[in-house]
Amino acid sequence: MSERRDVLDMLVQGKITADEAERLLLALDKTQTREAQPEGAKPKPKFMRVLVDDGKNKVNAKVPLQLLRAGVKLASVIPPLAQAHLDEALREKGVTINLAGLKPENLEEVVEGLSDMTVDVDDDKAKVRVFCE
Repeated sequence: MSERRDVLDMLVQGKITADEAERLLLALDKTQTREAQPEGAKPKPKFMRVLVDDGKNKVNAKVPLQLLRAGVKLASVIPPLAQAHLDEALREKGVTINLAGLKPENLEEVVEGLSDMTVDVDDDKAKVRVFCE
């Protein structure tokens, strides 16, 4: 933690630029992540990636899984009556989800399941790939 603080202090003092600070903080994060994992363990995914190529258009969306975590926490503070209305509206659109069943304490299990997920769709006109990294 003090190393992160040192980088921020150097930034405030003008010894390094914001870009340099960002690179240093990212390098620290990678080092700490490797040190925190047991030998041979798979790294926890940080992003869900969606790639689409239909020949004309290309989409490369990188969605932070932290956004998913924040969304679940937010859903837990929605009043039950509003959750029921949201669930019904989602069902009408073909999305069957129970917001009351989404609990922050269960989220890591969901994220763990996503880490093993890969969806590849190939047809004559488009290629779609969804995976976590």
